[in-house]
Amino acid sequence: MMSTTQPLSKGHFSYTERGHGEPLMLIHGVGMNARAWGPQMDALMQNYRVIAVDMPGHGGSTALPRGSQLPQFVAWTKEVVEALKLGSVNIAGHSMGALIAAGFACTAPHAARRVALLNPVFRRSATARAAVKARADEIAKGTFDLETPLARWFSDSPAEAQAKALTGQLLSEVSAGGYATAYAAFAAGDATYADQIAQIHAPLLALTADGDKNSTPEMSRAIANLAPLGRAEIITGHRHMVNLTAPHEVNAALLQWLKCPTTQEALP
Repeated sequence: MMSTTQPLSKGHFSYTERGHGEPLMLIHGVGMNARAWGPQMDALMQNYRVIAVDMPGHGGSTALPRGSQLPQFVAWTKEVVEALKLGSVNIAGHSMGALIAAGFACTAPHAARRVALLNPVFRRSATARAAVKARADEIAKGTFDLETPLARWFSDSPAEAQAKALTGQLLSEVSAGGYATAYAAFAAGDATYADQIAQIHAPLLALTADGDKNSTPEMSRAIANLAPLGRAEIITGHRHMVNLTAPHEVNAALLQWLKCPTTQEALP
């Protein structure tokens, strides 16, 4: 996929755009880049203008300052939406991207047409929070173990080998500094906008896989139960990178979500 680079107030951002129609922005997770959305772009470009962005410090996008937290990533997203003149946009994020998408919908409700959260984290337990914080501390010290996340995110099934290989390649390409900053924000961000989810009046999809032990089905159901127009979907037999390992199921769920009437459309 060919990417385009565009300036921001500080640095620049990179994105890939395909298709025409109502805009849909896709935000990947920590360590990935826009290429992680390949199956979704192929399917959704038929009816939508799909923009997959490189998160700060990933792909071709300038990193945010060290120590930046989730609100800074959300502010960056708002600037990107304005730079691309998207107006009211459908926004979908995976993992860290889901935290950003939720924060965007909470703080810029006029700009969030619909919001989809894939494999989102939400109010981790104390044990889970300690574990992810420990990983963030190790990454900040320069320790990067490629095999550990791959073992968490994928099974040993031959059917997942291609997706696993792509994910490993993307992880190997990310800059150490950009990865560390994003992971630290991810580790601390699961409760940042949790109290505001009930204020999201856009159609909300919270989707995860039953084998994802960190972005659990219980988390997705809790998010969906809080949002007035929330819906949870759990895909069986998969783990964290469900958009790559179960693309047909994920694409079908996204297409159904994109057809939901918005709050404005539902008003008499």
